[in-house]
This record gives sequence, C-alpha cells and structure tokens, in this order.
Amino acid sequence: MSSEATSRRQIKRRHFMQGAGAALAAFTILKPNLVRGVEANSKIRIGLIGCGGRGKWIAGLFQQNGSYEIAAGADYFEDRVNAFGDQFKVAPDRRFSGLSCYKRMIEKGGLDAVMIISPPIFHPEQAAAGVEAGLHVYLAKPIAVDVPGCMTIEESGKKATAKKLCFLVDFQTRANDFYREAVKRAQFGDIGKLLSGEAAYQTGRLGAQDKPGTPEARLKNWVFEKTLSGDIITEQNIHALDVASWILDDAPVKATGTGGRKVRTDVGDCWDHFSVIYTFPKDFILTFSSKQAGAGWDDILCRIYGAKGTIDTHYGGSVSIIGETPYKGGNTGDIYQAGAVRNIADFAENIRKGNFENATVAPSVRSNLTTILGRTAAYTRKEVTWDEMMKANEKIDGKLEGLKD
Repeated sequence: MSSEATSRRQIKRRHFMQGAGAALAAFTILKPNLVRGVEANSKIRIGLIGCGGRGKWIAGLFQQNGSYEIAAGADYFEDRVNAFGDQFKVAPDRRFSGLSCYKRMIEKGGLDAVMIISPPIFHPEQAAAGVEAGLHVYLAKPIAVDVPGCMTIEESGKKATAKKLCFLVDFQTRANDFYREAVKRAQFGDIGKLLSGEAAYQTGRLGAQDKPGTPEARLKNWVFEKTLSGDIITEQNIHALDVASWILDDAPVKATGTGGRKVRTDVGDCWDHFSVIYTFPKDFILTFSSKQAGAGWDDILCRIYGAKGTIDTHYGGSVSIIGETPYKGGNTGDIYQAGAVRNIADFAENIRKGNFENATVAPSVRSNLTTILGRTAAYTRKEVTWDEMMKANEKIDGKLEGLKD
C-alpha cells in the first residue's frame, strides 16, 4: 500500500474523535450588536447537544479556539452529559438529559449558540428549535436522514439569515484550501468538457457502543441503525458524494443502485456496502461505491474526468489536477481536525462580522438529498428520479419507543 494510502488509513475515519489538540485561534473582541446576548469583551456562550465521543471532541476544539464559553450540555444519557459537564466545568443545573434535553437546555436560556452533534435523525428539529430561539447553529453532517428533514434544514437556514443568525454545516472538505482551489479550477474549465466521474468511500467497520437488545443500546449504536443514521451512504458516504456534487455544482437527475449486508451483521440493520450509478444533467455519469467492513483498503475519493484533465481528490490524502493545465495541490493530512478547527473559527468570525449568508446550507442540503436518492435506488433496486424522490417526500420514523422523554 502506498504511503498516501497508509496515511489515509491512519486517520481511521470516525476514530478521529480520539484525537485531542488543535491550534489555538486568537480571541477577538465581539461586537455586541452582532451577537445575541453577548456584550463587548465577552465570549460566545454555546451549548452542546450530543455529548458522546465526537461531541466532547468538538467541544474541546470550540474551547481551544478561545472565542467561546462552553455553557451547557444536553444528551439523552445522563452519565454522558455529566461526564461532559465535569470535563468542561458546566454547572449541574445546565446539564440536561432525555429525548427533550435540547428543549430544556434552550428554554433555560443564557446561550448565544448551539453545536448539534447528535444522531442525524434529530438534527432537523434541534436546529429548527435553535433558530426559533434566536441562537446561532453549528451543525454536524449529515443534516438529516430523509427528504422532509432536509427541507426543514433548508427552511431553518433561510430563517437564520432573516433573523441575522449564523448557521454553519461542518463539512471539512469545503474548509480545505487544496479542495477549494482544485474545485474552483475544475469549474473554471481547467479539465475541459466533463466526461464521467467516480466517487468512493472504502473503510473498515466501526465498533458497537453497547450490546444490542434494548432501546438505549439501539440509541448508543445509532450509527448502525437505518432510521437513526440514514444508513452509511448518508451518514458517512456523504463526504465523497458532497465533493462530487460540489465539483459538478449540480444535483443528480436519477440513480440506480444496489448493495446489501454481508459482513457486518452483528448489530443494527445498516448495509455494509453500496453501489450506485448517478446520472447528472447533460448525461454525466457518476459511479459510486462504498464499504464499511473488511480490511485491506481505506479511501474517500472523488475523481472527475474531463477532456483536458482529471481532478483527483482524497480525504486525508492528495488533492490535485492532472492534465494539460495541472494543479499540484497537496496532501490534506489531518483534514478531519483541521477542517473542524477552521469551521469553528469561521463560525465565530461570521458571528463577529455579522455575516449571515449561511452559504454552507444549500450545498449541504443538495449533497444530503443526493445520498438519499442513491439509498432509495439501492433499497428498491429500481431507477429513481430526483423528482420522484422529492414528490414522495418519505419521512422516516425514528422508532424511539421505550426511550424516556
């Protein structure tokens, strides 16, 4: 295996959350008229929804940035929110548990913003509640597990702009300079007329958080549950498909697909592999494949082939353009952490400067819907058009029976 592939493998996808440190960003004085409830020389008071491993990791990056005060925490599991509260010195009366934990946290008041790192099924209603309460929203991907959820996020983004609030979706690739420059050049025409493309997300399996069998264990193992995560094509594979839709700057017209569950069968009901063919406007064909099991290869890639060159991107590896007008690019290295650090800094900067354009929302809705189109085509083993998917507007039941409110 190449050193580049080895580097990518060391990243270990969802295991990035084990990492800690990040570069400190200088604290800047806030303009009181641009930050709800924040006076000059104060920090942005932010609460965390979702206090698991990644939630605590993200909160640590917010704290290290210097512009934020970690002021509250919410999670279904009381032990998790207490561990978070102890780590970040959150007062006991600002720790909330149960399914409605986020409502109680918001109702308590005293916050300027929320970071939402909960299972994706909850993202739309939690983000909407934050915006409705006048809070800035920092949202993990994917934004939703179904079409209605995506439309709710789209509406929340528009409401945030109207209410002069910031709403940022945390895609690390879109915060990386090599990705940004390569995509800009490809869209400018440096690879010529587009021919075809491929995207892939190949990785090993994730570990279960609890022994299956109870509603609580199902929630802890949410990443393996179709209704809670949206399946791996939405929850994880979105990284590769987001880059494809970004480069093409369009949504697919239709898709056909297949996949299944062969190796990782011990927990949940998510598939462990997908294979989808997307048709974009102008009969552009994108082939996509993924696995979340097995050993031997690990990569998150997107390649778009043109008449004059190829844009070749790898999450945690190299990003470049090869052809008549080359772009050397570079290695994206620790993009998982570096991208989050930059997004956290941008979030504070947008709040300080009153930038309420919320430009990450629309492309995130588009790429999320792209994953849902591929998932629907694969589940049904039929060709499914974008228009059919949107018209069906299928809502997923999270199956939360047995959990406490």
